[in-house]
Amino acid sequence: MSNSTCVGIDASRCRSGGARAHLLGILNNVTPRTYGIERVHIWSFQSLLDTIPDYPWLVKHSPPALRKSLWCQLHWQACRLTDEVKRAGCHILFTADASTLCRFKPQVVLSQDLLSYEPDVLRLFGWGKARLRLLAILWLQNIAFRRADGVIFLTRYAGNVIQQSCGRLPRVAYIPHGVDCSFGQIKRQAMWPRSSERPIRCLYVSNATLYKHQWVVIRAIEMLRNQGIDITLTLVGGGSGEAQRKLVKQMTKSDPDNLFVAQKEFLPYAKLANFLAQSDIFVFASSCEAFGITLLEAMAAGLPIACSNRSCLPELLEDAGVYFDPEDHTSIATAIRKLIDDSLLREGVASKAKHLSLQYSWPRCANETWTFIAETTKRITK
Repeated sequence: MSNSTCVGIDASRCRSGGARAHLLGILNNVTPRTYGIERVHIWSFQSLLDTIPDYPWLVKHSPPALRKSLWCQLHWQACRLTDEVKRAGCHILFTADASTLCRFKPQVVLSQDLLSYEPDVLRLFGWGKARLRLLAILWLQNIAFRRADGVIFLTRYAGNVIQQSCGRLPRVAYIPHGVDCSFGQIKRQAMWPRSSERPIRCLYVSNATLYKHQWVVIRAIEMLRNQGIDITLTLVGGGSGEAQRKLVKQMTKSDPDNLFVAQKEFLPYAKLANFLAQSDIFVFASSCEAFGITLLEAMAAGLPIACSNRSCLPELLEDAGVYFDPEDHTSIATAIRKLIDDSLLREGVASKAKHLSLQYSWPRCANETWTFIAETTKRITK
């Protein structure tokens, strides 16, 4: 590959926390010139570009269309982005969201969304607009995957599930996210509670959506309290829509006096670290994840984890947690109770989880991502 190789990045749809973290991770931890890439052009909205440091090899673009309606953004991506990438002299486009309408070739697509591909999750949305939207995304992403010259999946589970829908893809890579090193440096501020000195503190970090089952976790905590266990639950991440309504309804029913369940809005890393440091058990009850970054953060913090047995989560956590059915409050309560009753199990899984988390770093993710992009470019431009 010549030293004049230029890569474009379409980050126009990177609005989730995980997508932003991934973008910053691959840009801040390597120098693309190491991989024969002289220049990188990135297209995104201004608020995201402002969080990215200025590098001599990086050119930022914030098209006016990205400040307008969703339809204007999609029209720009479908009809104008290809020309902009060509004018910038890019040899390949890396698309950070698989729901793309851009037809530029060659292109590497990153898959970060599994929601449309899980039948058991789709049923949670009934047959309204939300489900139709997910089906449209599935159709759009499958086209993008088949058209791409390379596809990156975050987990093998996600790759297998998606390829059952779109067909076997000829060139794929499995490159997991990293975890911010600050989570591995968290110092636990509280010893395991003895007797009745304070309640056992459970923490669940995720926005409230239908497949995260926060209301089921609340029922599980209520069940444990009815068994005589002094335990509390903090939910971090906020929420809206039907899932938030179900959460509030269950809180009102299970904890009408607000004694043991609290919900917090989304927190930045610095404040989230404090919650992790003061917690005793981390609970993760999602039934659909392309990766599970908040689970990884809890692993890095060294917390004992009670975890959903669905989706890619067992691939990430392996044997470093206690698993449950996220739609069964009795199963969740049983898993948490195991961690409470067995100190050796609790300490053992926490230690294993922290050790496993060391595999996941942003420098590793960045290196493998740029290597895959460079190799794909070289293979196509021979």
